[in-house]
Amino acid sequence: MNGKALKLLVLCLCIVVLFTGCASKTSNTINIATKPMTEQYILGEMLGLLIEQETGYEVEITKGIGGGTSNIHPAIVKGDFDLYPEYTATGWLMVLKKTEILEDDIIFSELQKEYSKQYKLTWIGKYGFNNTYAIAVRNQVAEKYGLKTCSDLAKVSDQLVFGGNGDFIERIDGYKALCDAYGFNFKKAIDIDLGLKYTALENGEIDVTNAFTTDALLNVANVTVLEDDKGHFTNYFAGTVVREDALKKYPGLKEALMKMDNILTDSEMVELNYAVEVEKRDEKEVAREFLLKKGLLKENDE
Repeated sequence: MNGKALKLLVLCLCIVVLFTGCASKTSNTINIATKPMTEQYILGEMLGLLIEQETGYEVEITKGIGGGTSNIHPAIVKGDFDLYPEYTATGWLMVLKKTEILEDDIIFSELQKEYSKQYKLTWIGKYGFNNTYAIAVRNQVAEKYGLKTCSDLAKVSDQLVFGGNGDFIERIDGYKALCDAYGFNFKKAIDIDLGLKYTALENGEIDVTNAFTTDALLNVANVTVLEDDKGHFTNYFAGTVVREDALKKYPGLKEALMKMDNILTDSEMVELNYAVEVEKRDEKEVAREFLLKKGLLKENDE
């Protein structure tokens, strides 16, 4: 073999080794997606830390996918992601298009069955906290009109601007259902990013928004949370949606995901969101600290 042919052979071998290595790494990487909100960033990091510790597989987290469920769900069905944190009522109403609200345990059981049947996905565990919706108005607005309940808001809604995130505006139990339930007739309704809602309220760009009960800023921002006096909003328990083929492909993944089962209360989730959003701490460090405190992460975990 001449020198030129030898060099070509060596080059080809290097390419084969390179691509084989890349394929090996990719096949052992679990891909996690999150919605564009602080809470999801923290949950994604918790999942990643536990998976890496319990299974030894590498994890890649894609944070803040625009559109939330409306874009993540088709992507995970397609195989772009292996798992993501989701909320029970979101899956029930937005993905499965159900209209009847059942008992929480029945909904979770049906989610597992229908996700498997329709999408080859399943739900693993529930984290424990309930991040349901609430309606918040700027304090000055609440004081001006004497607002305490959503029914109070209905009487003056035509004078106010509503700002909600895309998921809420689109979903069947969201903006339209809320307006139907209370007779709201807002002057205008605009789609606004999750992370900008409280700033928009503070600046007077909007008067009313859909808040989440675990929002970090809910107790410190210049807002009043109105009583859902008609009991319109249902429960949104967080859990993990995962591809069934990922559970088969990665031994130990299910057990790692179950480490998240029932580990968070509503108040703990608020505190974690506050640490990241208000205190400007890194979400991975906040997640790590919490898991260490719960005894779920080893002290030397990196």
